[in-house]
Amino acid sequence: MREIRLPRLLIALFAGATLGLCGAAMQGLLQNPLASPGLLGSSAGAAFGVITVLYFGFSAANHWTVPLSGMAGSLLATTCVYMLAGRDAGITTIILAGVAINAIASAGISLLLNLAPSPYAAQEMLLWTFGDLTDRSMTDFYLLLPFTLLGWLLMIGSGKQLDALTLGESTAISMGVNTKQLRWRLFIAVSLAVGAAVAATGMIGFIGLVVPHLMRPWVKYQPSRLLPVSALGGALMLVIADIGVRLIPSQTSIKVGVLTALVGAPFFLHLIVRARRQYIQ
Repeated sequence: MREIRLPRLLIALFAGATLGLCGAAMQGLLQNPLASPGLLGSSAGAAFGVITVLYFGFSAANHWTVPLSGMAGSLLATTCVYMLAGRDAGITTIILAGVAINAIASAGISLLLNLAPSPYAAQEMLLWTFGDLTDRSMTDFYLLLPFTLLGWLLMIGSGKQLDALTLGESTAISMGVNTKQLRWRLFIAVSLAVGAAVAATGMIGFIGLVVPHLMRPWVKYQPSRLLPVSALGGALMLVIADIGVRLIPSQTSIKVGVLTALVGAPFFLHLIVRARRQYIQ
């Protein structure tokens, strides 16, 4: 219980809560229901940082190397998005810059996998990108915890400002919201929290996209109330997914990131179709 079950449960709770919370924050900030931490390259940047450390073998020197590299990659990706889009960029420009940086980070991951010194090393890095909670220890949780909590603390107080953004950016500015400062604060918060989560679990997608949509009707579509509810929903979803992969009978264990993708991808397509129908109407 203490060495296997407990760390796996705690990491699932905190990583899931982080992904759900950051997804809700990004959707509120960008005013885009399809936004998620991966949209701005945060997840792919964190994964590229960790894969780089694994490729060169730096992870064997110090336990802190992996989470620090994940956060560094996430922060670098976010900074590149901001520099590419420009200081006064609109939401659409930021999204396009995020897609571009996400593609570059994914290409870098593919390059390192292709240059892996052995098939075993390539397989190890590839399986890590799938996202999993197997063989995690309390050490992994202790590495995840401080940076995750720091990211959460930076998001405190942003709920009311996100409520104002629902009225439009110009209206929010007239109400006293410093949109540039809010944007940077949330970018840094998401980079820290998501970077630490990705370093501990690998790339687990679609939780930051699916959970806010499922929770939004329960809070009357109010961003400030959606943030804590999405954190709880993300934690619950990842714990359920982790239980599910252990209950599915198979000769090879299914990675939890694969299961969330199998559930999240159809939901993502459903959102696109529904948005298209609303646009046509």
